[in-house]
Amino acid sequence: MTVISYSDSAFSLLPPVVAILLAILTRRVLLSLGVGIVLGSLLLSQFNISDTALYLGDRVTKLFWDDGALNNWNVYILGFLFLLGMITALVTVSGAARAFAEWARQRIRCRRDAKLLTIFLGCVVFIDDYFNSLVVGSVCRPLTDRYYISRAKLAYLLDSTAAPVCVISPVSSWGAYIIALIGSILATYGMSETGHLSVFVEMIPMNFYAIFALLLLICVSLFGLDVGPMRTHERNAQKGELWDPAKIPPGADADLPESNAGKVMGLFLPIGTLVVATVYFMVSSGANALAADGKAFDLIKAFENTNVSFSLFYGALIGLGVTLVMVLVQGEDKKLILRGLTVGAKSMLPAIWILLFAWTIAGVIGQLETGKFMASLASDNIPLEMLPAVMFVLAGLTAFATGTSWGTFGIMLPIAADMAMGSHTGMMLPMLASVLAGAVFGDHCSPISDTTILSSTGASCPHIDHVVTQLPYAIIVALISLVGYTVLGFTGSVVAGLATCSGLFVLSIIYLKIKAASR
Repeated sequence: MTVISYSDSAFSLLPPVVAILLAILTRRVLLSLGVGIVLGSLLLSQFNISDTALYLGDRVTKLFWDDGALNNWNVYILGFLFLLGMITALVTVSGAARAFAEWARQRIRCRRDAKLLTIFLGCVVFIDDYFNSLVVGSVCRPLTDRYYISRAKLAYLLDSTAAPVCVISPVSSWGAYIIALIGSILATYGMSETGHLSVFVEMIPMNFYAIFALLLLICVSLFGLDVGPMRTHERNAQKGELWDPAKIPPGADADLPESNAGKVMGLFLPIGTLVVATVYFMVSSGANALAADGKAFDLIKAFENTNVSFSLFYGALIGLGVTLVMVLVQGEDKKLILRGLTVGAKSMLPAIWILLFAWTIAGVIGQLETGKFMASLASDNIPLEMLPAVMFVLAGLTAFATGTSWGTFGIMLPIAADMAMGSHTGMMLPMLASVLAGAVFGDHCSPISDTTILSSTGASCPHIDHVVTQLPYAIIVALISLVGYTVLGFTGSVVAGLATCSGLFVLSIIYLKIKAASR
């Protein structure tokens, strides 16, 4: 069948917009994504029903088998989710999760400290956003549950550390990918001698959204600043209702019995093994790729060439092996262990179904070339001073519509660089940084974002509840960042942009504290 391109048409926006609006209005994620997938497929096949059916079949097949070979990325990620579900269930069965909650309760004496510990772990586990959300969620969920912190608040804590930390960390899957993109952009303009890592580091203070999203997260945890729907979820949590009982949260394993013989080490050792093994495989797979190209080992370049999904899967496999050994040594009943493995794997099915639908609509949106249409809105008629702010908005809209930060980076960074080179080279880094910031903002707001989906999974929170409760916080930071990029564009000063954002941030916190005190 012939597939039509919509890169120059607003029709390319219809499937993601319809899916997102339906998801928010109906709170039925799979139905909403399914409608978006079918609508996009109809557009691509010119509303020919038989061609649409063929296209949908081909798109579903490509989730697992693409270009005559196994789709390793998807298969490994799905395997990682199943394995992590099993590890979490076994940790519950062994009583280690309960033991950790009791251990932490003696040291973490209030809800505020439990939230701050979650943020701290989210900042420490900066290797990959998927890894961050799922592992930190598994570790902290018993603790936040014990202090009656809503699953929606936990999901916000996970999501708003994962991407913001990864996007400003050079030693992460995100940082490596961005550095590789920057390298190709610099080479295109004959600037290959410029240090790619130094350029990335220079852009960190220009990533206003990532910086102030983290700062807002800390202030929300310190001062109890519950905004919008989050206030309702937190109030319900104080009554013992950690999530909406009418919904089944992903990753739920509440039906499993917990042993009284559990030890804290039963949680720390499996998770620690998982972290160490994953980092090892990330570095080694990157090193092998470098060696295959005849290049010397370099840590940053190893991360640029790492196989993230492979590393997550095999790291989780080793983590599961260690968990099994510990549970068997503890003397738990083999039938109960088998039940834990089964329940753990099944607990991930809601997240996996959403992820499969999200990947499918992402493929449809990619063929509709929605991202290219969004990029085409960047006109040469835009005043030079407004370019950082405009690129922030466009990157945000693109990530929101497509559900992918990485895809937005790939589309928008070269365009931002080209616009800067065509007008004023001194504006290149602020424009590149504004694209990174906008992409993370759009990703935070999008219900079809895989990072957002997996943050819901890590927190075991109904997905749309997470999206709706995180949205006000993301918008607050985005508005602050937008003003900061406008000031940066007009003054050419990063310090002025940061100072403006800092002033607005302080005023926002004061306002939110006054509102909270008046309730």
